[in-house]
Amino acid sequence: MGTPEFSMPTLGQLVQSEHSVIAVVTQPDRPKGRGRGMTASPIKTLALSLSIDVLQPEKASAPEFIETLRGLKPDLIVVVAYGQILKQAVLDIPKSFCMNLHSSLLPKYRGAAPINWAIINGDKESGVTTMKMDRGMDTGDILLTLKTPITEEDNAQTLHDRLAQMGADLVAQTIEQMEKNTLTAHPQDNDRATLAPKLKKQDGLIHWEKDAITLCNLARGLTPWPGAFTFFKSKRLGLNAVQAAGG
Repeated sequence: MGTPEFSMPTLGQLVQSEHSVIAVVTQPDRPKGRGRGMTASPIKTLALSLSIDVLQPEKASAPEFIETLRGLKPDLIVVVAYGQILKQAVLDIPKSFCMNLHSSLLPKYRGAAPINWAIINGDKESGVTTMKMDRGMDTGDILLTLKTPITEEDNAQTLHDRLAQMGADLVAQTIEQMEKNTLTAHPQDNDRATLAPKLKKQDGLIHWEKDAITLCNLARGLTPWPGAFTFFKSKRLGLNAVQAAGG
């Protein structure tokens, strides 16, 4: 189950493994671009190119979808940036459990935009986590984690791409440990939990009273979307490839 580009390396790696990918679940096609034409999600496009069946429920809680999914009798459901909270009826379907890949070192940055907020907040490292899903938002027991430094050259796009590939590797490692019966789940420390709420276009507005490093981190964390911007003589100006100057 997945939707954006972040989920593509995981699907690609699963297809190349000895396991059978029996279906891909993704969001319905949505209007996109100036022409507002209906556009398939990146993961749907990849799945169809690999001749994998695609399911696109408007709501993953719909009874007819749940029955269809149950009829597939999956051993494991892997969820990577799907875009909907799953009900218990879905979580109970696989023979083992539903595994989620999250692009942060949980319990830090639960939510929709962990990559962006890690850079915006000036963190020195990020990573990916596999977890056993429960009904909460990124609150399930942690299975495995993999870390990476955040460099001064990173922005949200470069970190996204690195974590997507790391995540695919981590999902493969998690499944391998499942098969060897060496996988251990650990509860999250809720006292250390932080949130990474979805970003809005207006979050990119620069407030010049803040220090240079804070503004630089903001611009990097919002690249490529929604992008940092300011106004000069009533014209909107985007800020790209910024660097905090010394002195």
